[in-house]
Amino acid sequence: MDFAAARKVMVDSQVRVNDVTDRALQAALLAVERERFLPQERAWAAYAEIEPEIAGERRLMMARDLSKLLMALDARPGETALAMAGPYAAAVLARLGLTVTAQEGDAAVFDVVGPVLADEGVRPVVAPLSAPEGQGYDVIVSEAAVPARPGAWLNALKVGGRLAVVERSGPVGKAVLYVRGEQGVSRRELFNAAPPVLTELSPEPAFAL
Repeated sequence: MDFAAARKVMVDSQVRVNDVTDRALQAALLAVERERFLPQERAWAAYAEIEPEIAGERRLMMARDLSKLLMALDARPGETALAMAGPYAAAVLARLGLTVTAQEGDAAVFDVVGPVLADEGVRPVVAPLSAPEGQGYDVIVSEAAVPARPGAWLNALKVGGRLAVVERSGPVGKAVLYVRGEQGVSRRELFNAAPPVLTELSPEPAFAL
């Protein structure tokens, strides 16, 4: 399979046509080898309009949705970024000139994506996704959905920092952009999306007598 050609088709048919007009972001998507984020036997699925499995519960977000999230973040060279359950997003942000940490709760994900993250200069961290590694990030992004407002993630942003994530409690979720200000956090809805929800962030079932 000609992955370089497939990458160009992905950007032309899934990214540009969905109002992702940022030229630097388009170039980063063309440069990062998305097929390397999947086991070799599933590499063919990297450029399809699906969410292929990396390892365990982790999946690649569809390029259309991720590119729209990343454009909303307005990431700038020199900024710091945290990718929660988002190794491919981490690599794209690194290509945009950010200093990036990729956090995963399951080390098996890094067994697959570790080599490409190393090549892209991304720092991997294995830790519960409910507890972000570090503080003071300019941008945070996730390729998976969250079941509710991720308060701990918002607390890891610096003032002026941005978080782009899909919030999903039903069949379809809503991509949102949070911006942390001096007096609080603003929230703006972006578009509909339905990536898998991070089960470890789901609240424990409550039983009432």
